[in-house]
Amino acid sequence: MPNPSPRRPSPPSATGLPVRIRRRMDGAGVPRELPSLLRSLYRNRGACRDQGQALADLHPVDGLLGMEAAAELLAQAVTDQRRILVVGDYDADGATGSAVALLGLRALGAGAVDHLTPSRFADGYGLSPAVVDAAAARAPELIITVDNGIASLAGVERANALGIPVLITDHHLPGERLPAAAAIVNPNQVGCDFPSKALAGVGVIFYLLAATRTRLRARGWFDQRRPEPNLAELLDLVALGTVADVVLLDHNNRILVEQGLKRIRHGRCRPGLRALLEIGGRRIEQVTARDLGFVAGPRLNAAGRLEDMSVGVECLVTADPVRAMRLARELDALNRQRRELEAEMRQDAETLVERLSLEGDALPPGLCLFGEDWHQGVIGIVASRLKDHYHRPVIVFARADDGQLRGSARSVEGLHLRDLLAAIDHRHPGLMERFGGHAMAAGVTMAAEHLETFRAAFFSAVADELGVAPQEREILSDGELASALLSLETAEALRVAAPWGKGFPEPVFDGEFAISEVRVLKDQHLKLRAQTADGIAIDAIGFNLAVCKRGLGKRAHLAYRLDVNDYRGLRHPQLMLEHAQKVSE
Repeated sequence: MPNPSPRRPSPPSATGLPVRIRRRMDGAGVPRELPSLLRSLYRNRGACRDQGQALADLHPVDGLLGMEAAAELLAQAVTDQRRILVVGDYDADGATGSAVALLGLRALGAGAVDHLTPSRFADGYGLSPAVVDAAAARAPELIITVDNGIASLAGVERANALGIPVLITDHHLPGERLPAAAAIVNPNQVGCDFPSKALAGVGVIFYLLAATRTRLRARGWFDQRRPEPNLAELLDLVALGTVADVVLLDHNNRILVEQGLKRIRHGRCRPGLRALLEIGGRRIEQVTARDLGFVAGPRLNAAGRLEDMSVGVECLVTADPVRAMRLARELDALNRQRRELEAEMRQDAETLVERLSLEGDALPPGLCLFGEDWHQGVIGIVASRLKDHYHRPVIVFARADDGQLRGSARSVEGLHLRDLLAAIDHRHPGLMERFGGHAMAAGVTMAAEHLETFRAAFFSAVADELGVAPQEREILSDGELASALLSLETAEALRVAAPWGKGFPEPVFDGEFAISEVRVLKDQHLKLRAQTADGIAIDAIGFNLAVCKRGLGKRAHLAYRLDVNDYRGLRHPQLMLEHAQKVSE
């Protein structure tokens, strides 16, 4: 890849932190024709536009360690018509994974299949002994975990004592010991050579169903009375869970998401997912990965954040469009409530950060915040917002019903959160009761009296990894887009060119524009009328960028995504601003 262009001066952002716009490519410029532009965007992300996107291009199922034993166990349970209980997680990945498991197992011919989703508030995360006892009341003959279980040592031990075998499907990083489960499928367990370590929990269970179908086919299980199912019918939910869990969109995950999006756009999706998208104002035939992540995902997640994720699972599973819409409206109402709570908590959190800045010359390298009245179901999203705002790792704590503190952490590039927490645990044994997660997101449970000790240890560990200087926010740009490409055709092509997401980011461009109109909407959003050097005028909007209005003159340097503004059936290209700064005249 060519060397990046020289770095532009770094003006401050809304947080006082510097913002740097850096181009991915050198001065060779951006192609002026749309097909060449798309190839260039893929190349900038280390991929080829002609890479296979068919299901046949997925990594084979037998590459997953433990898959043979797991598929054999599940196939036997299906043919024996054993009672199967799916135990999921209370986020969108867990909900979609549970729905995929239920729908897939029923399609494969399983008998009694039910699901149980632990309560975030009463049970906490994972297959705990208490959850196993609740599950045992339903007399399952096999428990399958989805998006959890790899750290459930005590829960699996309890299940074994009750004579209930456990099949774990998970994607979280394992600890030093693995549970004594009947079978484990997790691409991140030691010894697993599966190339895509970024599979979401829903992706893992989808792979297991495919492998189980192969075993059942070999047994002669399918016939005219019980036809072999097309598991691709589940890909809409696989795409939703993969995008909503913000896992890396490597080639394998892009195939899963792209295939799911194609089904959705052709109207072949679950009634519940259709309802969630329609309530969010999205047209099914134009759905993108961004819509899954920012429209359907948050509404689904709201159930697990505020109440019980079982309503989310039922919304995805039901085949009745009327019931699906009713459940989707319940989820939409919960999401509105979640947004109100989030706004209040974020305001409180930013007040705490302001106090920190008043007490010292600079903010600490990471933020560790606690509010006595904060809602534990919303701390993760508040941590994510603060991480984006202050560009440093953040952990937010709330008090659980049992008096302990539960924290949700979000990280920045270059800091592996779970490894950081493991290092803290090694230096301070017993400080945390439990922890787990990924590189970019993690959770912690600990006694309230340990908060200050943990805060100091967190600051120290972050400083060791990132240094004490404030992090500079960097916007990676694909270069300057030619005026001829600031068109509706380009905007629409970019929307469907690829499933953009983590590790395969949506294209961002930058350039200088003349500014003829500047407005602020709702005291927070920046609205501009911009014009290119050759007279092409285009609207631009920057959500939560009102602070950038200060100092803007007749010319501005804009970093933006090119998107479609669809208003009452009228479609126009529009710049979605990432940043705006004055150009010296």
